[in-house]
Amino acid sequence: MGRLIGILLVVWLVIGGIAAFQRGYFEDTRTNCSEAGDIALTVVAGPLNYFGVNPKVDCADIDVDVPEPSE
Repeated sequence: MGRLIGILLVVWLVIGGIAAFQRGYFEDTRTNCSEAGDIALTVVAGPLNYFGVNPKVDCADIDVDVPEPSE
């Protein structure tokens, strides 16, 4: 049973990778937070991409406080 679940998981992720490739997410080598998030969500969504799911990430809402170097 565990082997079947593993195979289904791999197939699911491969289909998601194909969907991300078809959307052109791998054409640019430079990515930002939103592009990386879109790629990850597209791969995880797998076959759902072919049923109208188009996951997007908006990193503008993420507020990260980076400490400043001491003087």
